[in-house]
Amino acid sequence: MKLTVIYFAQLKDRSGRSSEEVELTGSTASDLYHSLDGRYHFGLERDHLRVAINEEYADWHSTLKDGDSVSFIPPVAGG
Repeated sequence: MKLTVIYFAQLKDRSGRSSEEVELTGSTASDLYHSLDGRYHFGLERDHLRVAINEEYADWHSTLKDGDSVSFIPPVAGG
């Protein structure tokens, strides 16, 4: 299935892009993150991130569908 992935903060820096279209053979947000972490070596455990599917926070075990937009949101510091 084809998905749009949107990156923020450290994930954007590590991937070198703010978004991309990817093909996924797995089925969950967790599968997608594992695949992308293997490619980009994000250096963040999944437990330290939030995931959003189609602009709504979701569970890591949520099933993805073709055409979904997935955002991985790392912790950010403000000041």
